[in-house]
Amino acid sequence: MHRVSAAFIGMALFIVPRIAEAAEIRVLSLPPLRSALSELVPQYEQSSGHKVTITYGTPPQLLDRLQASDAADLVIMTPDALTRLQQQNKLEVGTARDVAKVGMGVLSRKGVSKPDIGSVDSFKRALVASKSVAYIDPASGAPGGIYLSQLFERLGIAADLKPKTKHFGPSGAEAAVASGEVELGLSQITVILASPGVDLVGPLPTEVQNYLHFAAGVMQGTPRVAEAKGLMEFIASPSAVAAMRAKGFE
Repeated sequence: MHRVSAAFIGMALFIVPRIAEAAEIRVLSLPPLRSALSELVPQYEQSSGHKVTITYGTPPQLLDRLQASDAADLVIMTPDALTRLQQQNKLEVGTARDVAKVGMGVLSRKGVSKPDIGSVDSFKRALVASKSVAYIDPASGAPGGIYLSQLFERLGIAADLKPKTKHFGPSGAEAAVASGEVELGLSQITVILASPGVDLVGPLPTEVQNYLHFAAGVMQGTPRVAEAKGLMEFIASPSAVAAMRAKGFE
């Protein structure tokens, strides 16, 4: 009886510190990373014992949250946004690092015939010939939407596309294409691959491809510096990198 009690007490002494050390790591991230993080975070939680809470938003939305309150321990944003945070002394020194990048692609409703977009000329023809086009609203501050609106001006097709273009919030273009509301959409390849009811027609032609780069950094003043660094190291581990490539990241 005494041996059982002693063993039980020993186990309790081991378990209590583990519970006490468990932390909630708050993360702010850009939406295109959702497909990868939804797979990687449960693995990290299981191996570390920590809880991870993620809020997704465009760079302006995430920066507004950070200005308004102590909203995160770890941020995953564009390198430019992280540079701004560094300049404002809001990041822990030396913690910023590149995470991944993803290109843009064209999507169509699942099962329908796909247009040729293999060259810049065929890409332009496909968009001009389509009944409707959708992509994320540039006014939201989303880098992809801003790039596309500028690209169409540069290619000389902005006037042709304007009457039939619909702008959406995150994942809205994918849903509109899947429902048949819109014929063609443009989005990050990772988002397209993770969206039900749509097919990836293909990436933008190399000459006009645009990569969205992701970088992570630990917020200044968080009491969870070690935990946030641990999550960041996990995301950069070889197994996590392989999982991210399978989702369309580079």
